[in-house]
Amino acid sequence: MQTTMPLGPLGQTPGQLLTAMREKNPLVQNITNFVAMNIAANVMLAAGASPAMVHTKEEAGEFARIAAALTVNIGTLSPDFLAGMKAAASAAAEAGKPWVLDPVAHYATAYRRAALAELMELRPTVIRGNASEIIALAGSQSSGHGVDSGDSVAAAEGSAITIAQQKACVVAVTGEVDFVTDGRRSVRILGGSALMPRVTALGCSLTCLVGAFAATTDDPFEATVAALAMFAVAGEEAAFTASGPGFFSPIFLDRLAALTGETLDAQARIVAA
Repeated sequence: MQTTMPLGPLGQTPGQLLTAMREKNPLVQNITNFVAMNIAANVMLAAGASPAMVHTKEEAGEFARIAAALTVNIGTLSPDFLAGMKAAASAAAEAGKPWVLDPVAHYATAYRRAALAELMELRPTVIRGNASEIIALAGSQSSGHGVDSGDSVAAAEGSAITIAQQKACVVAVTGEVDFVTDGRRSVRILGGSALMPRVTALGCSLTCLVGAFAATTDDPFEATVAALAMFAVAGEEAAFTASGPGFFSPIFLDRLAALTGETLDAQARIVAA
């Protein structure tokens, strides 16, 4: 693993956690948006986790007690989806299961802002978003446009640390160089490809993968770092042979599946921040 940070902050390497995750094959409940459901499930299967897309309020809470982790993405929000999200997040919190929140464009409408506020009250274990989403979540003015970030990851690092400290959670900001913090430890993760933002819902799929790693260890910071490092390495490898975004997607899935713990540790580029 190419890292300048001392081993102490990362008690388990991304490769070790990948091996552990595949051995556990955790069942992860994903309440994600319509656009992301298929690619997110395929990403998790390729990586070594077991996805379940259970969202309706009649069963979401009950299922969250069965699953090893929960992920919530507000991309295609509706009253029924929100009811399922709240039931599942409440159940996961009560059961001591980790849950990951993806606050997609939460600043865009009053309905979305109110929904996000309700979900934040349920104390997510990890928040993963783009720079504009994280800046706005901290109460600052962002330059987001729809679901796209108008801010750099570097501009969101201070907001991420503030949220992590105030909410006692891990915050991941993803972009050209990812940033992860729990308010005490912070790292940047390099890698990936410029083709990744041109394939729909890869960021949403990454949120689901964070859930799979969070189900593997008691340290959500290490889990988040491992998931983002896996994405970065697989994306970088896929870009070597992909001729465009259309070919990138299947090659990326193949690289996720082929990636071993040893290769991940050898190729991951994690820098203390």
